[in-house]
Amino acid sequence: MLSLLRRPTVRYAAATLAIGAIAVAAGATHSWGGYHWARTQNPFTLKLGDNVSSAWDSYLVTTAADWSASTVLDTTKVAGSTNPKNCRAVAGRVEVCNSKYGNNGWLGVASIWASGTHITQGTVKVNDTYFNTARYNTPAWRNLVMCQEVGHTLGLDHQDEDFDNAALGTCMDYSSDPTPNQHPNQHDYDMLEEIYAHLDTTTTVGQTAARGNSDVDHADRSSWGKELRTSPDGRKSLYVRDFGAGEKIFTFVIWAQE
Repeated sequence: MLSLLRRPTVRYAAATLAIGAIAVAAGATHSWGGYHWARTQNPFTLKLGDNVSSAWDSYLVTTAADWSASTVLDTTKVAGSTNPKNCRAVAGRVEVCNSKYGNNGWLGVASIWASGTHITQGTVKVNDTYFNTARYNTPAWRNLVMCQEVGHTLGLDHQDEDFDNAALGTCMDYSSDPTPNQHPNQHDYDMLEEIYAHLDTTTTVGQTAARGNSDVDHADRSSWGKELRTSPDGRKSLYVRDFGAGEKIFTFVIWAQE
């Protein structure tokens, strides 16, 4: 069912969070380092390239509707432009893909290219190797992972990373219980208003020129770069590959539970 959450109306001053923070408590800032899409007006529209199968289409539609409940941005599903197995990035948008990526430990990954503090492109992958199993082939798990990985590409971090904490009622909760955490909550929308409170003089949204940085090979963890953060369960949840001159690729990971 599509989210009918009302768009929030309260505006806040811009805030940032150090990228090395271990966990984000409920009610605290959960921007990841102030990274954001450059744009000259709000709300802006971010295209989500649909490279997913019919098993995932409804979840991508729900995620796009959920994040479009923000006052500062809309996400819209458009035709994909990449092979789902490779899921290569396209400048100015986010490509969303599913495939059997193998028994590599992750349910979903989001990789985000940044130039300075501006996001320039992104990819989201959901791993059918796990989602085809009885444990993860549920609407709740599919909604949580799709919503969270797209949320990362907007500039949001997790609200919490402790599996043992009570569910926060947001897909940005790094949680072992997906049922109450399938959609954004009000704090996510408030955080997006903080992140996008200012306007830029240029835009990185909707560009078509190819970026120079290479893609991330999600089958090869060495290509993810430096480990930036470990969650309380001992798993690495954030990586960065630094090309110098402010050009970076960040990779957020949701791990399958063993």
